[in-house]
Amino acid sequence: MELEATDDAGLNKFRADQMLELARWAAGAFQSCSRAEATRIAEAAARAGEAKAEDLAHKAEQETGFGIAAHKVIKNRLCSIGIFECYKDEDFVSHRIDPLTKMIEVPKPAGVVFALIPSTNPVATVFFKILLCLMTRNAVVIGAHPRAIECCREAALVMAEAAEAAGAPKGVIQVVPEPSIEIINHIMASPVTDVILATGGTAMVRAAYSSGNPALGVGPGNAPAYVDRSADLPRAAKALADSKSFDNSILCTNESAILAHQDIAEDLKRALRAEGCYICSEAERDRLAEALFPLGVFNVGLLGRPAREIAEACDISVPHDTRVLIAPLERVGDDYPLAQEKLCPVLGLIVVKDLNNAISTARTMLRRTGGGHSAALHATDPHVILRFGAALNVLRVVVNSPCSTGAAGFDTHLAPTMTVGTGFFGRSAVAENLKPHHLVNWIRIAFDKDEAVSFPSFEGLSIEEDAPASWTDSPTPTPMTPQAMELREEIRQIILEELRAAIAGLKA
Repeated sequence: MELEATDDAGLNKFRADQMLELARWAAGAFQSCSRAEATRIAEAAARAGEAKAEDLAHKAEQETGFGIAAHKVIKNRLCSIGIFECYKDEDFVSHRIDPLTKMIEVPKPAGVVFALIPSTNPVATVFFKILLCLMTRNAVVIGAHPRAIECCREAALVMAEAAEAAGAPKGVIQVVPEPSIEIINHIMASPVTDVILATGGTAMVRAAYSSGNPALGVGPGNAPAYVDRSADLPRAAKALADSKSFDNSILCTNESAILAHQDIAEDLKRALRAEGCYICSEAERDRLAEALFPLGVFNVGLLGRPAREIAEACDISVPHDTRVLIAPLERVGDDYPLAQEKLCPVLGLIVVKDLNNAISTARTMLRRTGGGHSAALHATDPHVILRFGAALNVLRVVVNSPCSTGAAGFDTHLAPTMTVGTGFFGRSAVAENLKPHHLVNWIRIAFDKDEAVSFPSFEGLSIEEDAPASWTDSPTPTPMTPQAMELREEIRQIILEELRAAIAGLKA
């Protein structure tokens, strides 16, 4: 049995290596596509994803057990046709010539992208990362969370079939069939993997950064939401309730705690109740904290569950239309875990005496976790907006809008994304919402700026036709064709069967 297990582990790694070789071959072929071809391929995939948005939303809810299907439909559409529409007019393929700076810029795709997918936003993240790769002529291998493997596999297959039918190379989109920690680590460390897109838990993101390959990862969220006395309270309450209840709060951009100015705190509570929020008593708050953080760590069994279900688990009686549970807190600290990130419709509430107190409380939250991520602000006073927005070590501050969807670029003009970069504040290599341009390297051909050195005209010249062979040849050994890899797998299977038969004969 031990030998068979070893054989199976080795075979799984071999198959993973085959996927990567096919991806490298596809990336090399895809790199020769024109902008028009890449756009056509991306549009075909986007429309195919949009057509399956509703079906896959229900399948994701059923498979993972959390979230709200109707809200997942919105995310799936925004991350399919919405992403394509956002970037369709941008050029990530053509070279640029600037006579003023005497510079030629040539885009080169990253190559083979390994995209890690969380269980919280599985289909939307698959759509998002695939489209970023297609628009930039990269091949992508999907490594899905085991809890969401089926919906992720189907989402990737839908786009892969559409992309290949539109002219994409075979293997430009693939999915790891049986993800495990061993196989994921093997792919992350492979020399064939050019870049890792890591969206998920802290441990997984750190593993991606320590793999030895380039990685674009994100840190955890923990967004403070300050409601100033200048805020439009009914609007602020609606935004907070809508945000915290959206897909049962499984977007990492959701608010963790409201910081309410003392002058409007009671009025805000009334407005929140009108929006379907239930404000807990101290005893109810303590039971809620024990259920959500039984050992000081978030209880994943309640991740993305409805507010009423969480209330019932805590023996809290709430109205039928309750969308969010509000937990009043005295301060931020170890004795108040509900001030931490909670991927469920539970929101802390801290009363602050003024703007300075709000800033110091928000900074305390972000020192604990969530640095570089997001914050929310509800105010109309320009002084307050500028002071609060500039005071925190976060890279996006959403004003008078739901933070869940606003920081993700759905309700604001931030780049729409399923991967939120946290920059140096959050120990991330990307300091903005992930965009297609993060998957392109630009070769810069720069002339001496001395006016005596001429800059000739390159009008009408084609890089593809005139490039030396070394420009287009891969710097690594030429990968096998798909047909050769299939033959190699058949031969390996024959050898393994003969070995197993021989071992069985010896044991007999």
